[in-house]
Amino acid sequence: MTLTPALILSLLQVKSPTLATLTDDSGHTLTSSDFNLRCLTPDKRVEGLLAFSSHEELDRFNQETRQGNRHPELFALYPPPDEDDTVEIRPVPDCPREHIGERVMIRCLSIKFEIEIEPIFATMALYDLKEKKKISENFYCDLNSEQFKNFLKNHTDHIDPSSTAKSAIFSITYPSTDIYLVIKIEKVLQQGEISDCVDPYVTLRECDSGKNKDKIEKLRNQADSFCQRLGRYRMPFAWATVNIMEVINSATLERDITDSENTKGGRRGLPRRNSERYSTIDEPFCNVSGFKPATITISTIIKQVCSIKLDMSPVNDTPTSCLSTELIPLKPVAEKSTRLIKEVLEFPSSEVYVPHNIYRNLLYVYPQRLNFVNRLTSARNITIKIQFMSGEDPTSAMCVIFGKSSGPEFLSEVYTPVTYHNKSPDFYEELKIALPARLTERHHLLFTFFHISCQQKQNQSGSCETLIGYSWLPILNIDRLQTGQYCLPIILERLPVNYSLHTPEVPPVKWMEGHKGLFNLEIQAVSSVHTQDNHLERFFTLCHALEGGVIFPVRIREEKIPENKLEHELKLSIIALSSSSLEALVLFLHRVLDKLFTLIMQPMVIAGQTAFVFSLLQQFHEELALQMVVSTGVCRENAYKYAWFFFELLVKSMAQHVSQLDKYNIPRRSRFSDRFKDDITTIVSVVTAEIGTILVKQQKVEQAEKVNISLAFFLYDLMSLMDRGFVFHLMSAKSVSMPTLISMRLEFLRILCSHEHYLNLSLFFSSPASAPASPCPSISSQSSGSCSFQEQQRILALFELSPEFKQQHYLTGLLLTELSAALDMESEGYGKTATFKLLTTALCMCVYRGKVQRKAKVAALYLPLVGIIIESTNYLDFTGTGKNKSGGPDDDLENVPPINQSVAMAIAGNPFNTLGRNALLSMASMQGKSIATLAADTSRHLLVCFLWVMKNADRNLIQRWTTDMPPSQLNKLLELLTICISCFEYRVLSTQALQKSQQAKHQLEEALLRGMGARGEMMKRVGGDVFLGTLRNKAWNWTKAELDQEALISGNLATESNLIVLDLLETIVQAVPLADCKDNVVGGVLKVLLHSLTCNQSTTFLSHTFSTLRALVVKFGDLLFEEEAEQCADLCQKVLQYCSSPVDENRSQACATLYLIMRYSYSNASNFSRVKMQVTMSLASLVGKSSDFQEEYLRRSLRTILAYAEEDTEMQNTQLPSQVDELLRNLNSILSDTVKMREFQEDPEMLMDLMYRIAKGYQTSPDLRLTWLQNMAEKHNNRKCYTESAMCLVHAAALVAEYLSMLEDHKYLPVGSVTFQNISPNVLEESAVSDDILSPDEDGVCSGRYFTESGLVGLLEQAAELFSNGGLYEAVNEVYKIIIPILEAHRDFRKLASTHDKLQRAFDNIILKGHKRMFGTYFRVGFYGAKFGDLDEREFIYKEPGITHLPEISHRLENFYSQCFGDDTLVMIKDSTPVDRKQLNPNKAYIQITYVEPYFDDYEMKDRLTNFEKNFNLRRFMYTTPFTKSGRPRGELNEQYKRKTILTTMHAFPYVKTRINVIQKEEFDLTPIEVAIEDMQKKTRELAVATHREQPDAKMLQMLLQGSVGATVNQGPLEVAQVFLNEIPADPKLFRHHNKLRLCFKEFIMRCGEAVEKNKHLIASDQKEYQQELKKNYNRLRENLRPMLERKIPELYKPIIRPRLENR
Repeated sequence: MTLTPALILSLLQVKSPTLATLTDDSGHTLTSSDFNLRCLTPDKRVEGLLAFSSHEELDRFNQETRQGNRHPELFALYPPPDEDDTVEIRPVPDCPREHIGERVMIRCLSIKFEIEIEPIFATMALYDLKEKKKISENFYCDLNSEQFKNFLKNHTDHIDPSSTAKSAIFSITYPSTDIYLVIKIEKVLQQGEISDCVDPYVTLRECDSGKNKDKIEKLRNQADSFCQRLGRYRMPFAWATVNIMEVINSATLERDITDSENTKGGRRGLPRRNSERYSTIDEPFCNVSGFKPATITISTIIKQVCSIKLDMSPVNDTPTSCLSTELIPLKPVAEKSTRLIKEVLEFPSSEVYVPHNIYRNLLYVYPQRLNFVNRLTSARNITIKIQFMSGEDPTSAMCVIFGKSSGPEFLSEVYTPVTYHNKSPDFYEELKIALPARLTERHHLLFTFFHISCQQKQNQSGSCETLIGYSWLPILNIDRLQTGQYCLPIILERLPVNYSLHTPEVPPVKWMEGHKGLFNLEIQAVSSVHTQDNHLERFFTLCHALEGGVIFPVRIREEKIPENKLEHELKLSIIALSSSSLEALVLFLHRVLDKLFTLIMQPMVIAGQTAFVFSLLQQFHEELALQMVVSTGVCRENAYKYAWFFFELLVKSMAQHVSQLDKYNIPRRSRFSDRFKDDITTIVSVVTAEIGTILVKQQKVEQAEKVNISLAFFLYDLMSLMDRGFVFHLMSAKSVSMPTLISMRLEFLRILCSHEHYLNLSLFFSSPASAPASPCPSISSQSSGSCSFQEQQRILALFELSPEFKQQHYLTGLLLTELSAALDMESEGYGKTATFKLLTTALCMCVYRGKVQRKAKVAALYLPLVGIIIESTNYLDFTGTGKNKSGGPDDDLENVPPINQSVAMAIAGNPFNTLGRNALLSMASMQGKSIATLAADTSRHLLVCFLWVMKNADRNLIQRWTTDMPPSQLNKLLELLTICISCFEYRVLSTQALQKSQQAKHQLEEALLRGMGARGEMMKRVGGDVFLGTLRNKAWNWTKAELDQEALISGNLATESNLIVLDLLETIVQAVPLADCKDNVVGGVLKVLLHSLTCNQSTTFLSHTFSTLRALVVKFGDLLFEEEAEQCADLCQKVLQYCSSPVDENRSQACATLYLIMRYSYSNASNFSRVKMQVTMSLASLVGKSSDFQEEYLRRSLRTILAYAEEDTEMQNTQLPSQVDELLRNLNSILSDTVKMREFQEDPEMLMDLMYRIAKGYQTSPDLRLTWLQNMAEKHNNRKCYTESAMCLVHAAALVAEYLSMLEDHKYLPVGSVTFQNISPNVLEESAVSDDILSPDEDGVCSGRYFTESGLVGLLEQAAELFSNGGLYEAVNEVYKIIIPILEAHRDFRKLASTHDKLQRAFDNIILKGHKRMFGTYFRVGFYGAKFGDLDEREFIYKEPGITHLPEISHRLENFYSQCFGDDTLVMIKDSTPVDRKQLNPNKAYIQITYVEPYFDDYEMKDRLTNFEKNFNLRRFMYTTPFTKSGRPRGELNEQYKRKTILTTMHAFPYVKTRINVIQKEEFDLTPIEVAIEDMQKKTRELAVATHREQPDAKMLQMLLQGSVGATVNQGPLEVAQVFLNEIPADPKLFRHHNKLRLCFKEFIMRCGEAVEKNKHLIASDQKEYQQELKKNYNRLRENLRPMLERKIPELYKPIIRPRLENR
């Protein structure tokens, strides 16, 4: 197929259509002559463009230029790995911390009584009802006013700030629904029972202050008197309970707790254990930390005369101004003095196994019961004064008792509350004492018992206390703290001398009731000093004795141990440690272990002799290893369960051993005995098996992971201490024995590869033979063909993971083996991600730790990685989405925008297109197998390693490798390079990105505060942008300067990555002469280069890329132009796009490249003609689609290319300069035509008109017309005008069919555009070119990718999809009628199955949606005025989306044209009457908009039955204008006329445009009676449709009935009948109209009756009256109409021919 130069020139001289001139205010018209290229100044030309004498010189120059100013280190630009990934951090066991349960802060807001007459005091504590245990210490709160606090000032020395706290933090270790907050209320002691004290609160009210004021004041004075005298004594008053868990659960459900059942006070607050209410209490999940703050109001105390208000909230962090339970300030400390918060010590209901880590030495004393019943005395108001004494002198009372509220922090004495007139009172007091660190035998608790006289007797003054007796309790008993239950006797006399040295049973004094125990109390200790365990006490005492400084014999309780028995007793005490209380043993575990290790490692001196408590026959590490091997049972199980501990002991002991051996220079292999090595091998094997057992049998994944990490770090340490070969053997056993535990194996390997000597072990552990001496001969030797087949295989083997490589480089071999295995996994998971992080980390470490001269060696070490990555290209994610590439056969068509060029190219059978990411996605989907892609960041890790190896490997070796590589492997390598370019494309980090990251921070903080799964939310978002998904995305604290710096680094990374790819491409190209398949190689390299031009690139990279492209053109021009025509078209388009770049350097390089393409294609007329066509088509596509297209820069580039042609001295004697000049003038003309398009970007209708005219002007150039039709389709699709977009593609398909029919005569192909007329009659305009004008078999014409059968199918499938999006499902069927024969002819059954599935969905949509579909709305728009230019006095029909109202389109057009002409110039005509041009202002612009409806003749309605048919292929539209003879638009019925206007458009809707000009107008008027007939026919039709619907709509039917038979309807049917049917018209011309109206009324009244009956069956029971009313109105209307309907006009019923009587 040859194309004559004359025909080519005639084709290229086809100008774009001349646009109708649209004048502006100045009347100036823009034409192409205004842009004379020679008037412009050309850009700077590339120096030495044609100065190279040979290809080698050109390659050498390009390489030197590329290597200049390169960044030396790729990983320095790459986001650094996580600190945890860089070097594996050894997991350090958590240091013991103070035990803290779930914490809740309770704040006492108020305690209010109906009357306030005296101070009250609150005490709060937590109780566990189920365990019958108090689980917190007391918190004291005082909310009294200053007035009441003054009542007690005589009894208060001072008030410390800590005692004014109103908020307390309670800790709950074991949340339960049985936990209650108990609030006890006390008052100052006064005379009378509690019931007598309560009575005023019950009987008096503050609201009755008028009559009770005196009484209340009297009560206050009494209270003041009692406070002055008895202020130090308290009495119980009231109590209340709150179920903590019910409050928390309710607060979690966001409910306020106010006086609910669980907050009731009194004795109903706690359910009895055996009651029904207790048995029904559930045990729900108690989320103590996640509830919302709640306010609790308790108002049921003392017959609802008291109200307690508390605030409860969770505590996550320690608040400011917080005090510990010892009143020590905690961080953070408040800057200003604020109300303090106290931590309340918890007494957990069950054991808590946490070692002590803070000093705590507290004693709690609980007086319980006192029994004076049998004592004949008047002592009934009994209180106990409690003191902590350091001696027997009264001044020895220590100020160590914690105070209560509104008082000192510490007291020296405390009084228990008094129960009025009770000889055997029960006490509820809690005494908290800060024990001295060192106790002596003199320390004791002293109890003094008093009777309190509540009423002062006459003539009696002095103290109100009457002494009853004493009792005491020594704190120490045989040097051990006394705790537990005690029942003490009471002494009636003065305390004897030295009483504190004895128990209360010893001194011979006068005792109450004969030395009988009368006083019960309990003592508890919370101490990190006193063990409170016999076995621990014994062990620590003996260890202390062993350390010296004690006097023998050592006394332990009742036993005395002499020095000669100390060793034996110490061994017994060690054995007895296992019998200790577990909680106590854990509390003092660190002290126990310290003592044990001291005993193991250090010899002790006992009785002057050295003794070993533990007899070690060998080194400690050897003994420990032996014991781990021979242990059995529970001991063995625990040893391996906590292997990390014993591994650490082994390593530390081994390190000490090696440290000692280093003094003697013993070789590494001889450091440890063979027996010890055997034990280590056994331990590793056992632990490995134990991991599998834990994971498989016990299903304890977390525990197995911990043991695995411990073992890995053990081997990690052994590599520094033992023979490395022995350790590698252990690794081998470990890795082989765990084939299925992928994640653990990777974690194990990751730890080993983070060893500090990893690089040395990898590089220098191999034999010298492993390094190739000269892996690549010289180029000349290669060209001579001296390289043998074996040498080729050896080179290729360097890039494979061979067994020899694994043996010589053990750790690296393990790493790459795991990488290869991970890539073979079927799905993305932890294994893959961990493997690639491991690989990146290992390589980074090699780079960071290695010197510059080692880079080549490291790169050679990782050469097998290249082969692994190439084989795994299909797994890599290059889209930045991380989605699966697999899919059905139609995924590439359905999941991308319908008119995407790249996908269309793939559909058309050209999968090699690289102009966009969607094409790459199509390539992946066409490979026919399911591929689980890696995550974007994972692919990025892998590819950066590949690029680093490629950059630092020996260039000659790489060139030789690519030369010997099989073609299939080389294609994979080129595809991998394409992916690298996409993966490392520069992505702009703007201020918007910073704002987004800050928003992400706020969302994350909110999620954390709410207790949401913030990690899961964040991980979902990680898979988005590749770059933003890296570590550097933590940018919410970045400043703008830091953001700019990050953008700079990212740009450098993108440039360097792409330059590495470019280096490799040049290496491949330079090996081309040696290869057999050079055409495939050059084409593949060109694909990669073209793809790089589609991505965001730096000017530096673009400059080098254009140099490489020019080198390809120079060296392989004929090959490219002849064999790679499609890619040359892409090349022209991309280069031309850069010719419009605003960057001077980019534009200059692109101009030089484009001229070189023209110059080297000129040697072949066919090639040059094709290039000219491709450049022309590229420009048409560019100006039609690109939104950022810069016209002025493109014109300057055209001028620059012209300058190249003029300055090329070698070609001056040829036709090239003139040919180039002609081509550039044609391109300039196309630019001129598109200038107007820029002016109307905001006017979509005008823009589409302009594009339509340009496309129509290319009627004789099918390639260009097709391009512009696609441009129009894309514009429509962006505006969501799917139907019009589909029509553009149908026209394009018809154009393709026209030219295919000229080429081939296949029955299954459409016969040109005629086949498409069932879709739209407009398509026939594509048959404008016949074969006598232009033949498609000419070279360069119809050679695009769409002019094939697959291209035709692709266009039609896109059109069908768009029709479906637009709701035109019937058109989908018509489109597939053309596609199906083609698919059947090709036996493409998969495609056929998909096609029929889509047809089924289309038909289902027709059935489901039916009449609910909303089609377009149409308006007539008329333009009047010279301002509109050639639009003046032209009318159009505009198609708008369904349910578009007249004000909407009016507002849109008014806004646009007001901006064009000004608000004062534009006038919107409101009515639809004909416009009189004479009455218009010539200086203004007028627009008239009228709503129109599709119009059909009666015969057309027979064929247009469905809603779709009434809205498709529309050419005629109608609108009506009411008028009267008097000139008014509206009048009475008998004078109301109507004018119908029928408009006909040039083309049928839908079309390739949304507005079509009107070509014909018809008008006719209706008389008043004709108007009435039309109105009645319309009402009758509506009633018939509403009555006979399959699913009647009762509301619609009733609305129509109300308008028909309603009694109050103005100008209703009855009035119409009375006006026109009441009398027979005098004019005979009206007889037939009169009769027609009468018949209309007869049918109307019949339809009304049917509707009334139908409504009877639809109404509900409550509408019967309404139905009766409708029936009544209907009967009345029928009776009123009957006389008029029965009256006939006699003249109309006379026979036309009189019968002849004589013939009868």
